[in-house]
Amino acid sequence: MSPTIGMIYPDHAAEDEYPWAADLLDVRLPVAHIYGTDLHAVPELLDLGSPERLAGGAAELAQYEPDAIVWACTSGSFVYGPKGVEDQIAALADAAGVPASSTSAAFAAALEHLGVTTVAVAASYPHDVASLFVDFLDAAGTRVVSMSSAGIDTAAEVGELTPEQVIELAAANDHPDARALLVPDTAMRTLAVVPELEARLGKPVLTANQVTIWQGLRLVGEVPSMPQLGTLFRAGPGS
Repeated sequence: MSPTIGMIYPDHAAEDEYPWAADLLDVRLPVAHIYGTDLHAVPELLDLGSPERLAGGAAELAQYEPDAIVWACTSGSFVYGPKGVEDQIAALADAAGVPASSTSAAFAAALEHLGVTTVAVAASYPHDVASLFVDFLDAAGTRVVSMSSAGIDTAAEVGELTPEQVIELAAANDHPDARALLVPDTAMRTLAVVPELEARLGKPVLTANQVTIWQGLRLVGEVPSMPQLGTLFRAGPGS
């Protein structure tokens, strides 16, 4: 039977990437939405990722009997800091009764899996929020050699970016010393353009929805090989 990974997704933007990937991978990725102020600002993000909101998302996903559950939001996890990310995951796992993770933790795990310690970050967030992601990566042992912040205030605006705009934003903010490029916003549609970006840049590209799905599958021990989703999915089953 195909594994079921429940995704708790904030508001609405690029959640259509999950059913697209589910069909590609032959897994189930049901999405439950939680709602807050659609703003990339620290107080709003702390509220969005609160234990009460995530517990509500877990309760909504219970109907699907998930094998694992992931908080599919980068900024709503790293804004809590490294220890806060761990505490958030522990509380979510307790609420859901299954293994849990978050997009921020997924980025750290993906970098460790690939053996990458030097990265560039192409962020859509305002600078102060993007800087907190850099702090999170630094605490995980990853050196950020360049960080760009597009200064887009809301997730809804990010979700309106065209594939061409996503490619340009990402590619324009790579760095020659980076061993991978990170694009950290689950509101951005990136899955279909990862192969083109990797071919253009000649290095792994890790994006928010990509690492979120990968991490969820790792929680249940099954990561199918799927080169269409980039280097991260090329290692084969159990990667």
